[in-house]
Amino acid sequence: MDLIQSYDGEAVSSPESSPPRMLKAKSSAPEVDDTALALTVSNADQSRSNPINPTQHAVVFNPTYEQLWAPIYGPAHPYAKDGIAQGMRNHKLGFVEDASIGSFVFDEQYSTFQKYGYAADPSGTNYVGDAEALRQNEGVSVYNIKQSDQKRRKLEEGEKKPGEEIEAEAENPATEAWLLKNRKSPWSRKKEVVQGELTEEQKKYAEDHAKKKEEKSQQGEAKGEPYTDKSTFHGKEDKDYQGRSWIEAPKDAKANNDHCYIPKRLVHTWSGHTKGVSAIRFFPKHGHLLLSAGMDCKVKIWDVYNSGKCMRTYMGHGKAVRDICFSNDGTKFLTAGYDKNIKYWDTETGQVISTFSTGKIPYVVKLNPDDDKQNILLAGMSDKKIVQWDINSGEITQEYDQHLGAVNTITFVDNNRRFVTSSDDKSLRVWEFGIPVVIKYISEPHMHSMPAISVHPNGKWLAAQSLDNQILIYGTRERFQLNKKKRFAGHIVAGYACQVNFSPDGRFVMSGDGEGKCWFWDWKSCRVFKTLKCHNGVCIGAEWHPLEQSKVATCGWDGLIKYWD
Repeated sequence: MDLIQSYDGEAVSSPESSPPRMLKAKSSAPEVDDTALALTVSNADQSRSNPINPTQHAVVFNPTYEQLWAPIYGPAHPYAKDGIAQGMRNHKLGFVEDASIGSFVFDEQYSTFQKYGYAADPSGTNYVGDAEALRQNEGVSVYNIKQSDQKRRKLEEGEKKPGEEIEAEAENPATEAWLLKNRKSPWSRKKEVVQGELTEEQKKYAEDHAKKKEEKSQQGEAKGEPYTDKSTFHGKEDKDYQGRSWIEAPKDAKANNDHCYIPKRLVHTWSGHTKGVSAIRFFPKHGHLLLSAGMDCKVKIWDVYNSGKCMRTYMGHGKAVRDICFSNDGTKFLTAGYDKNIKYWDTETGQVISTFSTGKIPYVVKLNPDDDKQNILLAGMSDKKIVQWDINSGEITQEYDQHLGAVNTITFVDNNRRFVTSSDDKSLRVWEFGIPVVIKYISEPHMHSMPAISVHPNGKWLAAQSLDNQILIYGTRERFQLNKKKRFAGHIVAGYACQVNFSPDGRFVMSGDGEGKCWFWDWKSCRVFKTLKCHNGVCIGAEWHPLEQSKVATCGWDGLIKYWD
């Protein structure tokens, strides 16, 4: 090895004999441990292809839209029992993805699966179900099998037997075999009839047919369903020691003052109906009795003033009772049921005086409020008519037929010379009593159906319960205009015929709603004055006591009638 002399005299090896030594580079920056950085980068690379883990508290990369909204798999989310975070729910059972499938395509695949056991998977091009049947039928659906293939398959399977061809023709109305098999009238066996002079046989058949039809209508086939009328008295005795009837008003029943107050507390509950209560009415003028119509086909009358018990049950309807109406003196009342019958009852004895029916369902019944016309009954029917009967003779004396839908309400106005009706056709119509011509027709594009209407105590205004969750006020003068300054809202009544009512002094407007509440508004300011939670379910009826200024009765579909003070 060659040695060379350095500048300080020492001998060192030459570059050809050994490699040079590398000096370590120095930096003023502190040393960095890049192990954690490498792990983070590798985790980010993995997570870019996977959905976000809902349990982690931090996201160390910018996720794509698909990753944010990817469905969650694996272990349950710590804040949701079924593994789906609350924020990702759009349905009470979890997350439902939108899918657009035509009704024809859905029916085709559904029928194919029911018949062959396979169908196309809506999420892609695959098939689900019986793979063997899919292969044998070459993936064909029920809607695209050729007629020739169907006939060939029937012949191969031996489904068609001799003689069945004639039977098949006999079931086809376009063939002669069907006409021969179904020979019922002199016009049969003729596919095309040129109308001319009728033969004697055809004349006789037509006369017989007309006679049979007339007999059916006379027998009242389309009338209401028959039902045995019964009544049960629940009181101790029907007459007191002085010989007065149980329906007579107490001598000391009178109004203390004219000022009404909003009730605050529940004082009594009547629970005799086994199903929902559809309507309640206080005894006229005195309010010592309360009449209720139930969906259990029964009508009951309750003592309000003394014992608070049920006094009598009237059973005369085969289906739910829809509406009730007292006469002016309270000794009689009307009931309308879904069995298509209207019955006129004696309140005291429970006897049915008379029954009326047109074969259609009566939705509302009303007696003329005039004392000299208490024998005139009006009923709004499901066939769009208002029918007027004379109770004494039992005959229909008038029909008001202008509405385009079932009639819901009948309200007398203008000293009972006119009446207003509302209908499912979303209109109001005003009629002169006894004249079947509309004198005022109210219908606007924004109007909704109005299934309940009440008159203000001063007789100048009508309150109409509109199904867009508001109460509208109409004047009862000549023009019957909408009062745009008065509108009562806040309650939820869409879909329910909740009754609207006034306090006897006219200061408050009252209505039930679909959530079981009873709402009170101030008539002048239109502001909500108070709400009471009255029933579980719908509070369908609310009546203010005619004499006791702070007492209100409500009824609901929970079968209860409640009395508030």
